Amino acid sequence: MPEHPGTPLLEVEGLGIRFGGLHAVRDVTASLPPERITAIIGPNGAGKSTFFNLISGFYAPTSGRIRFQGEDITRLKTHQVVGRGIARTFQTTTIYKELSVLDNAMIGHRVRTRSGLWDALLRTGREQRDERESRDGAMRALERVGLAGQAGRPAGALTQEGQKRVGIAMALSSDPRLLLLDEPAAGMNPEETVNLMGLIRELVGGGLTVALVEHKMSLVMGLADEIVVLHHGQKIAQGTPGEVSRDPAVIEAYLGGHAHGGQMGQPGAAGSGASGTEEGAHA
Repeated sequence: MPEHPGTPLLEVEGLGIRFGGLHAVRDVTASLPPERITAIIGPNGAGKSTFFNLISGFYAPTSGRIRFQGEDITRLKTHQVVGRGIARTFQTTTIYKELSVLDNAMIGHRVRTRSGLWDALLRTGREQRDERESRDGAMRALERVGLAGQAGRPAGALTQEGQKRVGIAMALSSDPRLLLLDEPAAGMNPEETVNLMGLIRELVGGGLTVALVEHKMSLVMGLADEIVVLHHGQKIAQGTPGEVSRDPAVIEAYLGGHAHGGQMGQPGAAGSGASGTEEGAHA
């Protein structure tokens, strides 16, 4: 059922997690509008990937709530979150390079099937039905990312951009409403980055909601409808790219030892200060 205009698809309220004495994410309240692109940005160590890990069920928060389509999903396990309609990719392209493009995409769809080990061993009717559904779902995902014609190729034989698209297809195979992209443009050249931006726009135009963590500010400023800025695990701003780029707290966060001259979104500022490796698992 489509959301009422203005109703967030996902809401977090007072969200936080602590590792020992470290608050990796602290008291974050934010929302993601449906069928829009929201970028999560911030200097290294800001807590961006941890924020994604909380939303997707990889980490259990120590405080706060997460609501998706009006349902409280705060304590759900990862596979339950996927089943509700949230899928994600990771900083590194986690594909199986020796398998075919289609087989990779089918793995993503398997989270929605019900057959178990005995079904697979005995080739039960349920297993065969699930396999057909997985194949069909995987092909639909490959069509969405422009790889249907390369379904039979080994995934490792594709270009860097192609492998990124395989990773996105794996996530799309679970038929999500919300897609979380963790540094989707990492390792890609400018032309590949532009192509990826076009793909993301197409997916959102087709009804998907996208949230992404990204260091390439040219991509963020040219793609995002909304930006959430984290700093030291806390939200310091949320708004349009224009609003965020002029926010004094955001400028200070990037220029205060993380960048060298320029302004937010301009060469020499956020692009240089936040272009390094994303924070570790506890940031």
